Amino acid sequence: MKTWIRHHFYAMHIAIRRLLATPFSSLTNIAVIALVLALPLLASSILVSMEPVARNVSVNPAITLFMKAEVPLAETRELGEQLQQENQAYIEKLEVIDKNDALAGLRASESWSNALKVLPRNPLPNSIVVTIKATNDQASKAQELAQAWSSLPNVDTVQFDSAWVQKLDAILSFTRGVLLLLAIGVAVVVVGTVFNTVRMQALVQREEIAVARLVGATESFVRRPFLYLGALTGLVAGVLSLLLTTFGLASLNGAIARLSQSYGTDFVIRLPDVTWLATAIVLVMIVAALAAQWSMTRHSRF
Repeated sequence: MKTWIRHHFYAMHIAIRRLLATPFSSLTNIAVIALVLALPLLASSILVSMEPVARNVSVNPAITLFMKAEVPLAETRELGEQLQQENQAYIEKLEVIDKNDALAGLRASESWSNALKVLPRNPLPNSIVVTIKATNDQASKAQELAQAWSSLPNVDTVQFDSAWVQKLDAILSFTRGVLLLLAIGVAVVVVGTVFNTVRMQALVQREEIAVARLVGATESFVRRPFLYLGALTGLVAGVLSLLLTTFGLASLNGAIARLSQSYGTDFVIRLPDVTWLATAIVLVMIVAALAAQWSMTRHSRF
């Protein structure tokens, strides 16, 4: 166990020494990875900061069931309870609206009060307003429920505007696609940069590697410093990308603060939580170490 730990400490020491031996090249590679990694970090920060704002806006689709004129309020409530029980997994909220309460609300409005005075009776039906839960298949499920409920015997009309739900679904899919492309781009840059760095290091150190093999060094012992070289490059690049993103957000928040204050709000873009950031850095380190392993497998056969 002590020997294993000593070998790993030796490999890390060699990796740090090789990074410091070529400061300009190392700094250039780290800066390239950090700049590319800052893009998904910035996009994630914007999405995380927009989430509380999105909660204040009703984005879940609502289906309104207008009952037939002769259906009393008691039967409307029974139907509401039935729908709630049968579709509990998809219903966020269900509200039964009394036609008398709806008419009173319209009469309270100045634009409708005069027009409603000439009506001999209440023309409004009892209704049920159903809010659908946010799920991956939200739009399709809401459309399916609206079509099924429109055939109920006591229901006269079902009102559901699916166009904006489909647009929202498309926007969310587009956002997820952009983040996926950014993540793939970061992975490609990390792999390419670390691969070439390790390849050059292996060529420069080819005589040292050959001597180590002659004296009995195993392939794991020879390749381990290069793996640490890749992982350390990913670690430093990840930390640098956090600093760059923090500096960029500080400048961006200054302009956003002036704009949001003019609208009487207080909006600030912030970084994701520490767990998310730590996971992102660890993933970059793993990808960089795998790229180093791949490079050594291909370019250390001499």
